[in-house]
Amino acid sequence: MSRIPGLTILGLELRRSAAFGTALILLVVGVLALFFAEGIGFATGWVQLAMTQRLYLALLWPLALAAGAWQGSRERRSKVTELFASTPRPRVHRTVPTLGAMAVAVVGGYLAMGIAGGLWIAGTAEYLPVTVVVVTAVGALALVAAVWLGLAVGRLLPWLVTAPALAVAGLGLLLSIPGATRPRGWLALVFSPIYEMNMPDAYATVPGRVSAAQAVWLVALAGTAVLLFASGGWRIRLAALLPVVAGAGLAIAVMPHQNRVVTDAVDPVARQLVCEGVVCVSRVHEGLLPEVAGPAREGLAILAKLPGGPVRVHEDTTTYGPMDYPPWRTDVVLLHVGAGTDGHLADRSEVLTEVVAGAFASPPECEDFAGSADLTAAAHWLIGGTDPPREADAAAVWDRLRQLPAGEAQSRVVALRQAALNCSAGDGLFPRSAG
Repeated sequence: MSRIPGLTILGLELRRSAAFGTALILLVVGVLALFFAEGIGFATGWVQLAMTQRLYLALLWPLALAAGAWQGSRERRSKVTELFASTPRPRVHRTVPTLGAMAVAVVGGYLAMGIAGGLWIAGTAEYLPVTVVVVTAVGALALVAAVWLGLAVGRLLPWLVTAPALAVAGLGLLLSIPGATRPRGWLALVFSPIYEMNMPDAYATVPGRVSAAQAVWLVALAGTAVLLFASGGWRIRLAALLPVVAGAGLAIAVMPHQNRVVTDAVDPVARQLVCEGVVCVSRVHEGLLPEVAGPAREGLAILAKLPGGPVRVHEDTTTYGPMDYPPWRTDVVLLHVGAGTDGHLADRSEVLTEVVAGAFASPPECEDFAGSADLTAAAHWLIGGTDPPREADAAAVWDRLRQLPAGEAQSRVVALRQAALNCSAGDGLFPRSAG
């Protein structure tokens, strides 16, 4: 069977170059960062994983620069520069396999890092929007631009110190971009693939125009790097500046000119409710619905003791940037749903208590409302049992509530529910001291 010459040359370059080592380093560093740098912050879902990967380009991007610089100085280190220059084959033909091999290496390492994180959450993360693919693709493109830029610098400055110096410079550049562009935070988004990618919440997203602007800039940067690496004279090297200048201008025009573009972005589809009977969670938490449904229904059965008590449980899909509350209904309990570091429900044992306590919550527009100690004490009294609340204040209120006659305690719990709905703290309903 005949082989395709181009693929054969690329395969040889993958084996002979620093490609395999580069991919391995990026994979190891990336996986260690995902799981150990700041805890597992991507457990909610696929968008969070893609954005977390982008955040850790703070480590991977400088490493890709250094790997490219090391590979770019290979001819000088091997002392074959004059030999290759004397061959009739154009330099551009000799550079394509190297460019391809290093691009395959960084993209492969980045995608393998994502697969490692994906295996961790695959059992519970069911919401997979196109945004995930786009954000990941831009991250991979950033690494391609970095390694190609490193190749160009390594060829122009083929010294041993170039690779480590370039890694330090790359890290410093990424960290300095936000300060250099302040107060125009949107400008930092153009030139930094890591900006505003930290701590994505459950409904986070990256607007398409942001990804488009970043892709334009990175393609232009990669184009300049290729021209510099493949060039044989100063005229082409000077012309190589044109793509990066034009790309920067176009990217700035495409990027929305407002600060906190990504930080304040919310995916409305991720907030949509998915229901199993009377229990609903947001689409991004759909995989957690089986874990929520059981204790939530148990909580509703307990709340049936309250006149006109809630009959449904919905996830609280409140967002704080921008501030937006779900519709308020007296027959619905709003429940906070969060994934733990293992991708499963963060604290399943507390769902029952939180559902019952949610019946005593006030509408978001209320300025006066009951304290958490009263809510938790009322919930524990309704649930029954002998286990006190974890919080000391709530445990004290619960203990004194239990000392009241059952009828009186019931009436005070019902009154607290009505006070909450009427934006009142219900002061004096629950005893604060013995007797």
